[in-house]
Amino acid sequence: MDGLFWLKLLPALLATGAVAGVLAGLLGVGGGIVIVPVLVFLSPLIGVEVSVAMQFAVATSLTTIIATSIASARAHYQKGSIDLQLFRQWVGFVFTGALLGGWLGSRVSGNVLSGVFGSVALLVAINMLRPKGLVLADNPPRSWLSRASIGGGIGLFSALMGIGGGTLTVPILTLCSFPMRLAVGTASLFGLTIALPAVFGFAMAGQDIQGLLPLSLGFINLPAAFCIALGTTFCAPFGAKLAHTIEPKQLKIAFGLFLLLSASKMLYRTFF
Repeated sequence: MDGLFWLKLLPALLATGAVAGVLAGLLGVGGGIVIVPVLVFLSPLIGVEVSVAMQFAVATSLTTIIATSIASARAHYQKGSIDLQLFRQWVGFVFTGALLGGWLGSRVSGNVLSGVFGSVALLVAINMLRPKGLVLADNPPRSWLSRASIGGGIGLFSALMGIGGGTLTVPILTLCSFPMRLAVGTASLFGLTIALPAVFGFAMAGQDIQGLLPLSLGFINLPAAFCIALGTTFCAPFGAKLAHTIEPKQLKIAFGLFLLLSASKMLYRTFF
């Protein structure tokens, strides 16, 4: 595909990145909740085979999350909304889960990935849209086993879904009475922890796969990732600023609605 093709696709990719960047900073979701469905939709239009469309979308999304998470986490850190102690306690488990998720995600079918994406996102959306948020504990779990299972699960399922971790980290922390804004900020830093090992797995496992676009590194398409990352990096700080001006209740509703929409699209793709 020549440069003219990418030039025509550039506005759509930049717009996707811009929306994803605002959501990353606002909701701590790494932008993948928007990027993955959009890339799946674009796949047949740009020549990606259906059999690898979901892997392409997840892997490319995770690549953009590296840049998005850095920009978003930096903005939240400047506002003091990252719990570094909790991050240090969970980071090793999240990293290990994401590494496993990147390996698994490159080997299972696209329907499995879209089913995981839709199912997990739907459950999280339902919880976030409850009139009264469910609270299970007064503090995040402190035992080694609890942190290993929860942190590892966040990394694993986030890597399989192509998201930055906020989709799972934020509701899990709010279930433990963690302040919403602090949960969003801390989740943005976990996005980087998830994206790096998961991207490595998709890049290594996707070598010599047929049906992908030119200039791909494994399942990752580099031009698409670069264009989207431009939008996310530029707009993530703006989203982080909005997170400190919107009421926590409104923030939870917005988060839940976006998840509900994305989950519905992915489940429809899985079963129909």
